[in-house]
Amino acid sequence: MIADAQVLQSRDAVLAAARHHPFARHMLWREVPARAYQRDDAVLWLLSPPEHAPSGGAIGPAGTVLEICVALAADGVLRAGQALHLPRLELGVVSQRLAVVEHDDWDLHWTGTAPPAQPDEERVVRLTHADHPALAALIDEAFPSTTSRPGDPRVVDWYGIWAGGRLVACGADRSRGDIGFLAGLTVAPEQRGRGLGGALTAGMTRALLARHDTVGLGVYPSNVGAVRLYHRLGFTNTHPISTLRLA
Repeated sequence: MIADAQVLQSRDAVLAAARHHPFARHMLWREVPARAYQRDDAVLWLLSPPEHAPSGGAIGPAGTVLEICVALAADGVLRAGQALHLPRLELGVVSQRLAVVEHDDWDLHWTGTAPPAQPDEERVVRLTHADHPALAALIDEAFPSTTSRPGDPRVVDWYGIWAGGRLVACGADRSRGDIGFLAGLTVAPEQRGRGLGGALTAGMTRALLARHDTVGLGVYPSNVGAVRLYHRLGFTNTHPISTLRLA
C-alpha cells in the first residue's frame, strides 16, 4: 500500500520535493500535469503526457524509490508499458520486486557554465524544416538507433554542421522542462575524429545557455569517448539513472 506516502498534486510541489534537482527540472515538462508520491527523502512522479513523453521518474535513495514503485504497482497505479526513469538500480534487485521488459542504465550530465571555445564551433547553425530530408539521411547513416528524429514532438530545434553542401553533424534541442537538453548528437562516419562532435556540442550548449541556466545531456557510461568529451566541455555533474519499462 502507498498510504504512507504524501501525494503531491502540482508540478511546483514536485519540483520543491525534488529540491529542484536538474533531472527533475528536465523531466517535468512545463505543459504536462504531474502527480507525485513522496516518502522520506524520495519522490516519484507520474505524468499524464502526450505521445512520446516519459511516463515518470524519481529522485532520492534508490531503495526507497523502489519501495514506492512496488506499492504503486500493487495498488494498480503503475501499469504495463509505463517507462520509469529511476535512480540507478541493479537489474537483479529490480527483477525480484517488479516485472520489467526493459532495463537500461545511462547517466545525465549537466553544466551551468559555457564550454571552452572549440575549433569550427562557428559552423554550427540552426536547421529548418527544409533541412529535414538531410537530417533523416544523416541519422539513418550515422545514428539509426536514436529516438530523436525529424518530426519528433519532443524536439524544439535542430542544429547541424554542413560541409560541401552535405549535412555532416546534427543534434536535437529537446528542452521541454526548465533546463536545456541536448539529444541525438551525431557525426557522419567519415567525418569523425575531426573535432566536429566537440564543435557541435559546444555550439549547441552555448545557444541553450542563452535561454536556460543549466544544460544537460544523456550518455551511456560505456561510451567512454563521449563521456571524456562531455567532461572536457564542462558536463562534469553526473546523475546515474536506470530506465525501466514495466511488463
